[in-house]
Amino acid sequence: MRITFSTQAWEDYLHWQSQPETLARLNSLIRECARTPFTGTGKPEPLRGDLKGWWSRRITLQDRLVYRVSGTAPHQALEIAQCRFHYDR
Repeated sequence: MRITFSTQAWEDYLHWQSQPETLARLNSLIRECARTPFTGTGKPEPLRGDLKGWWSRRITLQDRLVYRVSGTAPHQALEIAQCRFHYDR
């Protein structure tokens, strides 16, 4: 599965480069999202309202990975919208 980052998500991802433990957890969550997008660690939950169709997983107590899966196999993509802060910022 192809993984794409929004501009904001990429900036968020670069922020975590200086925090190895959080970066390792984030990388693990991204790999898991690519394998099993709707189950697993980080308490995956579907978002509602304006973010319907997107999912969220916990990175830390206050930070969330917000993502969705688009396309059909074999051209599916994991789209990451953000990976820092809470999704309602």
